[in-house]
Amino acid sequence: MQNFLITGAGGFVGAHVTREAAGLAGRLTLASHRRTPQAPGVDRARIVRADLADPDSLRGLCDGADVLVHCASQIGGSAEANEAVNARGTAALVADAQRAGVSRIVYLSTASVYGRGIFRRARPEQLPRRPRSPTSRTRAEAEDTVLAAGGIVVRPYLVYGPGDAWVVPGLRRLLRTLPGTPTGWEARLSVIAVAELAALLVAIGLAPRERLSSSVYHAAYPEPVTACELLRAVAAGMSLPPARCSVGLAQARALPTENGAATGAVDMLATDHWFDSTPLWADLGRAAGSGWEADAARINEWYPDLRAAA
Repeated sequence: MQNFLITGAGGFVGAHVTREAAGLAGRLTLASHRRTPQAPGVDRARIVRADLADPDSLRGLCDGADVLVHCASQIGGSAEANEAVNARGTAALVADAQRAGVSRIVYLSTASVYGRGIFRRARPEQLPRRPRSPTSRTRAEAEDTVLAAGGIVVRPYLVYGPGDAWVVPGLRRLLRTLPGTPTGWEARLSVIAVAELAALLVAIGLAPRERLSSSVYHAAYPEPVTACELLRAVAAGMSLPPARCSVGLAQARALPTENGAATGAVDMLATDHWFDSTPLWADLGRAAGSGWEADAARINEWYPDLRAAA
């Protein structure tokens, strides 16, 4: 069995990767900066405090690991913090992995490295990266480091599920801001539940190299969901006032609001962001299951802490 090192093991995706790897890996080493890993499997894991912004804390971290699943990143904050963690920190981590003889590096990146645009069934090799923020720019730099070391880069778009502090909370803030029901929001969006994403990351870590046809993959359900479908599922768990009108996308974008998160959610839903993930499912020999259809019925169960606020 392969020994796994998981960075960001106390975070949103890292916790689910830990849970998935616990039953499939040999020895688990869980690296976390601030949050103590809580997922099942932690009781038999080696837990290490490591800070990507402090290269000294990474020395020897990869000793004994066969697979590194790198889920830690800086999101938001200053440009210097993003550079220190995402770019320089990943470079130091990868250098230690190479020194230790780690055979597989899997890096969780983001489709945000493409910047804004319209993306329709797009594959990584078809898309230039045009990152617009310090976070996306430095995560693109981290990708380059991983790829130069022979690693695998995974780019999801919208990820939701237990522990999500961005996608569904942002959509709920948007729905509370709108004066009516979103209508005609037909942009197609690539989505995936965090547990399914974690399973894919672990499967990439374990897959024989000859099974992997690419070094960069999109991670999403094969079929996209429309913005209206996504919003309807989220709204089903909220206590919203009776709809007074229908709100088109253009109207929503024109609404004055001081809620930056809600405004960002409108931008997120405005255009097609459909990224072709079929090569990943095919290479791993995995079926996507019921995908969004099953998630839609459960999506609000995964956010019990938001019920009162809804």
